[in-house]
Amino acid sequence: MSRFVRWTAASAAALLVAGCSSGTSDGGDGKGSGAAPSSSASSSSRASPGLPASLTSQKPDWGRCKGTSDSPTPGSDWQCATLKVPLDYAKPDGETIGLALIRAKATGDNRIGSLLFNFGGPGQSGISVMPSYAGTVSALRQRYDLVSWDPRGVGASEGVRCRSDKEIQAADSVDPSPDDAAEEKAFLQDAADFGKGCEKAAGNLIAHVSTTDSARDMDLMRQVLGDTKTHYFGISYGTELGGVYAHLFPKNVGRLILDAVVDPSADMVGHAKNQARGFQRALDDYLKSTGQDPEQGSRKIAALLKRIDAAPLPTSSGRKLTQGLAITGVVVPLYSEQSWPALTSALDAAEQGDGSDLLALADNYNDRDASGHYGTTTHAQRVISCLDDKQRPTVTGTKKLLPEFRKISPVFGEFMGWDTAGWCHDWPVAGQYDTPEVGAPGAAPVLVVGNTGDPATPYEGARKMADELGKGVGVMLTWKGEGHGAYGSGSDCVDSTVNAYLLDGTVPQDGKVCS
Repeated sequence: MSRFVRWTAASAAALLVAGCSSGTSDGGDGKGSGAAPSSSASSSSRASPGLPASLTSQKPDWGRCKGTSDSPTPGSDWQCATLKVPLDYAKPDGETIGLALIRAKATGDNRIGSLLFNFGGPGQSGISVMPSYAGTVSALRQRYDLVSWDPRGVGASEGVRCRSDKEIQAADSVDPSPDDAAEEKAFLQDAADFGKGCEKAAGNLIAHVSTTDSARDMDLMRQVLGDTKTHYFGISYGTELGGVYAHLFPKNVGRLILDAVVDPSADMVGHAKNQARGFQRALDDYLKSTGQDPEQGSRKIAALLKRIDAAPLPTSSGRKLTQGLAITGVVVPLYSEQSWPALTSALDAAEQGDGSDLLALADNYNDRDASGHYGTTTHAQRVISCLDDKQRPTVTGTKKLLPEFRKISPVFGEFMGWDTAGWCHDWPVAGQYDTPEVGAPGAAPVLVVGNTGDPATPYEGARKMADELGKGVGVMLTWKGEGHGAYGSGSDCVDSTVNAYLLDGTVPQDGKVCS
């Protein structure tokens, strides 16, 4: 079963990579912004025991980066090193694991410190994305070392591979919106099998890859890099990580940017509804741009997907375009307005019986290369999000919610609804919280950037993040644009506001709007 929408990190650079979720019960209301945290959330928010000097006094051995099968060798400006972190922060003197770091040193003389980047997912490799994103943030490199990393369980940092390439391709035949009892059984069995594969591959690590663990890794990183404060740029899921960091270490918050913001008050079902709404909103905007009536255009696409469900389309590669791959192919171009023409040509071809273009878009999203090799981003994504997510919605509960999902989106609702039942079904470890704690009283101002046309992390979540960070902490900046993320997407207003904050410490007025 392929996850075609979670919180996906893409940004101005149109990085089409994978996204995430937080948990809920069968339609429960979750924590809400004013309710008391659950006991598991409270325990995860306690400060970790003091770390030994063997960890806090590390001196990274920076050297030339090496390429991998999934990413080329970056240029000579880039250096790589390994940071040792505790496997279990409750046992700081115990077993350690290695985190892969990458940096490009500041080019100017008036250096502020390190600027950490997380590109989302969860599960996206900072080692592979940071060099390609550097051009977008070149102005920031004048005063910051640009630093990113592969979070625990990702890529070069004890990365987890839960399935072979052959098994991943075979799972494409599983219907992500089951139509009968047999398809439901296959859907749930596929989910359970994936979890077992992850447990076998990850071993003890599977219980120690949470967002809370990564936030603590960030603070150790701050100490080892020699920074008194953490300066951070989080995109998509990276905004949740940034919020959790601010909650755990409010006094260590320097200048934090959260762009393409995850709603911290939403549980798993809430996130699924938000994304169904966000992608439908983006699809409506796309359809309007082509002169189509959004309601009629959506019905046409829904009918196409239904026909593909009954009879998968042939492609030039010899593979079949299944319904799951087709919906993924529709989702991908919605992340960037510049990709809308690709959606038009792919849909036109599919209507003529050729699924090649939609399959190519889906393969891009699923990190599949021409040789049939898949990356592990979606594996890490699931391992991390299912450790975060406390709730495990059942099929019975999901079926009750499907009419509401269909009403929210005739194209994406059915798939998003079923996804809540399958994503963490029969997962081998319990989740940690209903919704993340991000309240950060006493922290320095955090700049929260929301895009009104964001399909994957709808705009409303940015305001909720700013509110939950707390009065005087969360500062809201709005961009009236399209696509996933705002910085580097063509708005001089957004870019100059963010740059002024990061480079000069200038905090904009809360509620500033860029159009």
